[in-house]
Amino acid sequence: MKTFRPLTPSQRYATVQDFSDITKSRPEKSLTYRKRGTGGRNNHGRVTVRARGGGHARRIRQIDWLRKRADAARVVAIEYDPNRSARIALIEYSCGEKAYIVAPEGLSVGVQICSGKDASPSVGNALPLNRVPVGTDVHCIEMIPGRGAQMVRSAGGFATLMAVDGGYAQLRLPSGEIRKVHANCLATIGKVGNAQWENLVLGKAGRARWMGIRPLTRGMARNPVDHPNGGGQGKSKGGGGRQHLMSPWGKLAKGQKTRKRHKLSDKFIVVRRNGKPLKAK
Repeated sequence: MKTFRPLTPSQRYATVQDFSDITKSRPEKSLTYRKRGTGGRNNHGRVTVRARGGGHARRIRQIDWLRKRADAARVVAIEYDPNRSARIALIEYSCGEKAYIVAPEGLSVGVQICSGKDASPSVGNALPLNRVPVGTDVHCIEMIPGRGAQMVRSAGGFATLMAVDGGYAQLRLPSGEIRKVHANCLATIGKVGNAQWENLVLGKAGRARWMGIRPLTRGMARNPVDHPNGGGQGKSKGGGGRQHLMSPWGKLAKGQKTRKRHKLSDKFIVVRRNGKPLKAK
C-alpha cells in the first residue's frame, strides 16, 4: 500500500495499491466482455439497490471456477481485476488454451499448476477435499460437486480443513463458522492473495464515484416524513423505547437477524460464526 504526505485533506488518510505484483497491464481480450451497468435497477426497471450509478467502465474477466482440465498449466501473468479484491492469474495449458483463476498468495509467473484428484497439494492446485491433508488452508471451494467455486474467493481469505469423515469435510470458514462440505467438492490450495486489500482507504468521495457508488443521506439527518430515524430535538438517534425503528419499507432497522430461522442448509453447520454449536431440532 502507498500512503501520501497530507498536502490535501483527501491525501491525509488515502491509501492506494502499489501494484508491484502485477506483471501484465492489459487483460486477455478473448477472456473478457463488457460489463453493463444496472444503476441499481432490477429487470422491471425498479431501483432495488440505492446509491448506485456511474463509475468507470469495466470489462468482466471470465474466471475458470470449475477447473475441469486435469492437465498441467503454466502461469503466464498476474493481473489486476477491477471487479474483485483479489488478483487474477492468467494460465496457459499445453494445447494453447488460456484461462483466468484467482491468484493465491505465493503464486508466481512460470509455476506449473494442475487440478484433479491426482494433483499434489501445492499452492494453486485444485483437488477434491478428500485428497487435501487435514490442516491445510484452502480457498475457492465448491458447495456442490461440479458447480464451481462459490466460497472463500475474496482477497486474503482462506478456510482451514478440520476433518474428513463420513463423506463430508469440515471446514472452518473466514467467518469462524465450521461447516460440512461434500468431500468430492474441489478446493484450491493456499490463501487468496492481495491480503493488504483490507487496509485500503478511499480518502475522498471522488474515488467512491469512480467505483459506481453515489451519495446517500443518513436516515438520522432526514426529516420524520422521509425516514423513521429522522427529526428530533438536537442530534437524536431515535428509537430505544416502545418504538421499533423500521426502514422506509417496514423492515426492522436495528438488531434483526438476517438469516432464516429454519433453513435447509442448517444441517451442514457444525458451529455457527458466533462460536455456538447449532441446536438440534
